[in-house]
Amino acid sequence: MAGEKKSFSPCEIPAKPGVYIYRDSFGSVIYVGKAVNLRKRMSQYFRPSSARMADPKLRSLIKSIDSWEFHVVKNEDESLLLESSLIKKYMPRYNVLLRDDKRFLMIKINLNEKFPKLYLARIRKDDGMKYFGPFPKGSILRETVAFLTRRFGLRSCKSVIPSENDKKHCLARIIKDCSCPCSGVISPEDYRSRVESMLDILNGNVKDILSEIKEEMLKSSSLKKFEAAAKWRDIASGIEEVFGPRNRSFRYASIKSESGSEAVNDLQNVLKLSSPPDPIEGFDISNIGGELAVGGMVSFKNGRPDKKNYRRFRIKSVHQIDDFAMIKEVIRRRFSRLIDEKLPLPGLVMIDGGKGQLNAALEALCELKSSPIPVIGLAKKNEEIFVPGIPEPIVLDRHRPALKLLQSVRDEVHRFSIQYHRELRLKRIQESLLDEIPGIGPERKRALLVEFGSVSEIRKTSPEELASRVSGISLSLALKILSYVNKISKK
Repeated sequence: MAGEKKSFSPCEIPAKPGVYIYRDSFGSVIYVGKAVNLRKRMSQYFRPSSARMADPKLRSLIKSIDSWEFHVVKNEDESLLLESSLIKKYMPRYNVLLRDDKRFLMIKINLNEKFPKLYLARIRKDDGMKYFGPFPKGSILRETVAFLTRRFGLRSCKSVIPSENDKKHCLARIIKDCSCPCSGVISPEDYRSRVESMLDILNGNVKDILSEIKEEMLKSSSLKKFEAAAKWRDIASGIEEVFGPRNRSFRYASIKSESGSEAVNDLQNVLKLSSPPDPIEGFDISNIGGELAVGGMVSFKNGRPDKKNYRRFRIKSVHQIDDFAMIKEVIRRRFSRLIDEKLPLPGLVMIDGGKGQLNAALEALCELKSSPIPVIGLAKKNEEIFVPGIPEPIVLDRHRPALKLLQSVRDEVHRFSIQYHRELRLKRIQESLLDEIPGIGPERKRALLVEFGSVSEIRKTSPEELASRVSGISLSLALKILSYVNKISKK
């Protein structure tokens, strides 16, 4: 929702948790905040006493507010995550906290290890690990991870493959908090079974573990061990707080219209279409100086992402900086396939861009002699909607469900395209590492990548396997290769 500061009315704001955004007269975001009660919190900024008696920084902020908007979320955890992501995105000058780019904790686990363990991380990397989170309450998360590690007897040592040397210094073994894979007390198969049970909890299946904990709590209480009972209570609370079903949605917090069908119907009215524009396909291009150019396509069904129908395109025919030609190629490839295979056409095509990108898409469809399809462009600067045959763009109020839907499609296809571009860029960077290893020429590099696919897969193998699988690679050269790529990965 959005509105002008002068017409601020508390009754328009729901008394629900959410995030609010203040903008200045230039449309720039100057402050992002969260609230358990949006109506109560936002009203505080517009009281006459606030403008007179607040500290100088707050008075300056209040005087700079020209417009506002808010986003309702399900709970306080989701508002915390959304606030953090928006602050990082806009870097508002009046926000002081959360500007240090501190990220919330995540859980990660490497299922390729012989004896996997739980790790904590703040950055999601392309390292082959499975990630859960982020979680906004770090202290609760740390305590919960420590409990799960003890409960399932997972190793806590740093060694990937624990040995007898680790056993000598293992306190967890002495107090029986570890299943001792280092000394062969537990087999890899039994250890893996424990890991799978623990993963069920991370995926939200907490009913059984909570029943066990509550039994322990009642048992301790009946024996008048109240301190132990309190610890069991805190553990149960932590698991429910972190992994319980009511909190699962905050991990993927995003701004969505409250009703997808409402937004689709509103968009039909805005564009004066004869039928609801469903599904919507959004297109965007991502490249740096024309290098590793890619296109992305997302599909929204009934106003919601339909991820199974997303598509990625590696640009083939354009070798210079020309977004118009790239859009034309992507549209031509997408719709030539739909037409050739007689598949249903989308109800609306949305191009991320203005008139130039829109015209390029229209040219491609005309060349294919496609059936008429509604096609629009959404220019980000002023959120202008360009429609063929209409000289002036459509500009909607920021609270319109139709605009919110188009923004969601635009933001999602932009994210999806950039993600693909980054994957290709990372792969090229990693592949180039092989060029720096003495003894690795073009032929051996090609043989390594054909066999393993990527440098990250090469890292997972042993010297003996590497030498046996790739012709022309001796054991000594395999040792050199693995030493180099593993050394680079730690930097």
